[in-house]
Amino acid sequence: MGQEDLMNKAEDVADQFLRVTKQYLPHLARLCLISTFLEDGIRMWFQWNEQRDYIEATWNCGYFLATCFVLLNLLGQLGGCVLILSRNFVQYACFGLFGIIALQ
Repeated sequence: MGQEDLMNKAEDVADQFLRVTKQYLPHLARLCLISTFLEDGIRMWFQWNEQRDYIEATWNCGYFLATCFVLLNLLGQLGGCVLILSRNFVQYACFGLFGIIALQ
């Protein structure tokens, strides 16, 4: 088996793989891109009190402002992730996620 035969076989395998997975790869790529935001939003959801108390203690901003900040982060991150995965307003969702990074 020569090198050219091996390359042709590899190309055939790659083509077959892409035919089967072509419809799933864009969704998987988007999920990988937003995975950090998704994880952080879910963690905020389950650790709401700890997040709020940390912001309140660190910034000395009071209970209300700490709650508003955590809520804004939570909704911004999870909302942006949902919009990107659903392919609705992707450009605005990316700007929103960038804004969350700047805010933090």
